[in-house]
Amino acid sequence: MKSFSLALISAGAAVLVLPAFAQSQLPNGNGKQIVETQCTVCHEVLRITNSGHSREEWDTVVHNMIMMGAVLKPEQISVVTNYLASNFPPKAKSNVATISGTVQANFKEFKLPTRAFPHDPYAAADGSIWYSGQLGNVLGRVDTKTGQVKDYPLPASSGPHGLMGDKDGNIWFTGNFAGYVGKLDPKTGKVTQYPTPGARDPHSLVFDPDGILWFTAQGANQVGRVDPKTGEVKMVQVPTRFAAPYGIVMSSKGVPFFCEFGANKVASIDPKTMKITEYTLPNRDTRPRRIAITKDDVLWYGDYTRGYLGMYDPKTGKSKEWKSPAGLDSAPYGITAGADDAVWYSESGASPNTLVRFDPKTEKFQTWKIPSGGGTVRNMMATKDGNLAIAESGENIVALVELK
Repeated sequence: MKSFSLALISAGAAVLVLPAFAQSQLPNGNGKQIVETQCTVCHEVLRITNSGHSREEWDTVVHNMIMMGAVLKPEQISVVTNYLASNFPPKAKSNVATISGTVQANFKEFKLPTRAFPHDPYAAADGSIWYSGQLGNVLGRVDTKTGQVKDYPLPASSGPHGLMGDKDGNIWFTGNFAGYVGKLDPKTGKVTQYPTPGARDPHSLVFDPDGILWFTAQGANQVGRVDPKTGEVKMVQVPTRFAAPYGIVMSSKGVPFFCEFGANKVASIDPKTMKITEYTLPNRDTRPRRIAITKDDVLWYGDYTRGYLGMYDPKTGKSKEWKSPAGLDSAPYGITAGADDAVWYSESGASPNTLVRFDPKTEKFQTWKIPSGGGTVRNMMATKDGNLAIAESGENIVALVELK
C-alpha cells in the first residue's frame, strides 16, 4: 500500500454536527449528500477537505469509519469512496534533502502478514516489538531476531490504539473503537476489558511508578486511570473545551503529562487528586500531537500543524521552538526521547517520511529517509539497548532502527 497519512483516522474525533454553511464547503457531486449526513457527524468538514488520498487509501478510510460506527448502506460505500477520491486526490508532499551527522541508523523493516495497520509500537524487554493492529483488530508481536510475527485477536471492533507492557508480561492497550482499556495475557490469549464510562475512544496510555495505568480519551476530552489491582476506572474532564488530549508521558516524579491536540497546550494531572493543570504554549496556532519527555523532565512535542519541534519546561515555564527540517508541511508525529536524551521523531508530511534526530545540547538535526516510505509513523519508542521501535501504519510495517 502506498504511504499515506489517513488524516481522517484520528480514532475518536469529538462528535459534532456541523451547520449548513460549513457543510456547503464540500464540492457538488454524486455522494456529497451522504458525506454531509454521515461523515460530518463526527468530523469537521475541514478534516475532509484538507485530506488527500488515492482511491485505495480512501477505501481504507471509509471501511475504517464503518468499523468505528459510521452508518453506510452497502451500495453507498463505493459512491462515497468515488466522491472522496475524485474531489480529494493525493497531495504533493515535501521531498527534502537529508541532513548528515555522526549517528548511523540501520532500518530493519518487518512486513506484517495481515492487513493490520500497525498504529503504536511497544519495545518489550526481550527485544521483541509489539504493535496495535488497529484495522486488523489484533495485537501483534514481532520477533526481531527471526522476523516471526504472531497476532492475538481481540474482541470484535476493539480498534486497538496505544499499548504498553507491565512487569508481569501482560500487554495493556486502549480499545479505541469500543470504549475500553484492555489487558492481554500473551500466555493464554485472554483479554480482560475495563470499560471507560463516558469515553468511547481511549487513546494513549502510560504506567506510573505505582503501576497505575493512565490514559487519554481524545474525543471525550478526558484523562483517566485504571488500577490494575482493583479494576477501578476513574476519569476527569480536561478544563479546555475540545482540547483533544492525545499523547501522554510520565515524569521522573511520577506525574503524568499530556498534550492537547485541539489547543496550544500541554498539561499535567495530579496522580492523587487528578486535578489537571494546563500550560499554554507561546504560539496560538501550535497543535502538539505527540509528546516526549527527557530525563530532566522537559517536555518535547511535534507541532503537527506548523511544522516545528518544540520544548516546554514545566518547572520554569521556559519554551523554545525549532523549524522542522521538512518545513511547514513536515507534520511531525511519532516522537520519543532516546537513552542519550536526544529527541527522535518522524515527519509524516515528508515523502518519504523521515526519521529525525535532534540533539538538545547542540540544537542540531540529523535526518534519514525511511526506506519503505514510512506510511505515517504515528508513534515510536526507544528500546532498552538504545535503538528505536517504530510502526509504519500505511506500509503495514513494524521496524527496528539500530543506532550507532
